Amino acid sequence: MQKNKIKPLKDLRLLDRFLFAELMEDEECSKEVLEIILGKEIQLLPKNQTEKEVRTASWLKSIRLDVYSVDEEGTVYDTEMQQNWRDDLEKRSRYYQGLLDSSLLVPGEQSYNALNDTYIIMIMPFDLFGKGRYQYTIKAFCEEDKEIQIQDGATRIFLNTHGKNKEEVRPELIEFLSYVEKTNELQEAMFHSEKVTKIQKAVQQIKSNEEIGVKYMQKWEEIAEARAEGREEGREEGREQLLINQIQKKQAKGKDLTQIADEL
Repeated sequence: MQKNKIKPLKDLRLLDRFLFAELMEDEECSKEVLEIILGKEIQLLPKNQTEKEVRTASWLKSIRLDVYSVDEEGTVYDTEMQQNWRDDLEKRSRYYQGLLDSSLLVPGEQSYNALNDTYIIMIMPFDLFGKGRYQYTIKAFCEEDKEIQIQDGATRIFLNTHGKNKEEVRPELIEFLSYVEKTNELQEAMFHSEKVTKIQKAVQQIKSNEEIGVKYMQKWEEIAEARAEGREEGREEGREQLLINQIQKKQAKGKDLTQIADEL
């Protein structure tokens, strides 16, 4: 079986989590990305956390947030780069919302009004809802009267790089989403947006940084080793399950354990 080849750092797109995380480690770039998406100015607190783990109890499934940011008003942002299609993304965003919320209130807090406003943002190279939109902003509303919107401070945004409704979207957001998917093709492109231009230059600097190149290689090796260990564990579990199945079949035929042990 042919081993997976590592994609060179210079060939990564912003759709690749490593490059996106490196970009968002830069506080100014992270600010620019969020301002492009939200269409407003924000002031982030230092420091962003990439691959932040959130767990409310040891026995519950944890989540690993791609980029976790907080602004001066206390609003929390989770920005996710979702390169591959999954059929559970809507419920995944719900789980992220719930677990994120449960980590925000301190013990003893009496009022739920202290709960931070949150944005969960997913950037994707596909149209999750199939309506041709670049951006889907989801908030809770009343089914019987859609003018009634629940003011709970929770917002989920799904971004689609393949949108078609250009006349309804800010040109800056369209330029950014195009660059996210076509990072290498547009590495020398001239953008109208000053923010997208800054992001473009930052990406070029990341790709030419030798230390980041070493970090990328180490990260890839760690992932490759973890996958290899997982495959070996899977093979071992498969062998054990096969043996269990054989024993159960022989027991079903009325054989005792001594006979089964001799036969196996």
